[in-house]
Amino acid sequence: MKISGVDIRPGMILDYHGKLWRVAKIQHTQPGKGGAYMQVEMKCITDGTKLNERFRSADTVEKAQLEGRPMQYLFAEGTNHTFMDNSNYEQVSISAEMLGDQAIWLTENMEVMVEFYQDAPIAVNLPDKVKFEVTEADAVVKGQTASSSYKPATLSNGARVQVPPYITAGETIVVNTIDATFAGRA
Repeated sequence: MKISGVDIRPGMILDYHGKLWRVAKIQHTQPGKGGAYMQVEMKCITDGTKLNERFRSADTVEKAQLEGRPMQYLFAEGTNHTFMDNSNYEQVSISAEMLGDQAIWLTENMEVMVEFYQDAPIAVNLPDKVKFEVTEADAVVKGQTASSSYKPATLSNGARVQVPPYITAGETIVVNTIDATFAGRA
């Protein structure tokens, strides 16, 4: 399936120059002269090489045809994470390297979508928002309330996110898994 260069998002799997690439980062740039473009950092799924490429809105790129299956996260063992197919109870093991930064958001019994390419798992799509308990939150510094200020907080999974000053330890918050930002109270 062909998509426009500006429709590329982090986590997508692209078929580019005969290889499968996972989009790691994107940056939309509008230079003063010339047209806007999307700066895309991709990582090859097979050999791990990185590639930085520019795509203009007129450019098209092939999105890999993947088969998505709903699965349930079971447990982590060493550097592998085990998922179970909800329909036939078959278990699949996926390496932490393939999951990348997403692995920190996995919790037991979480429902995820595992994408397969030619019967091999290559990507895991987490829910957009997850709930975690705040275990530690820094104190608010007086005088920083004139503008929107945030303070660092540690979650029950060990991740650190920026939260508003009214969030305290022991509260449950909602976090965006895409960019690890605070989305609200649970």
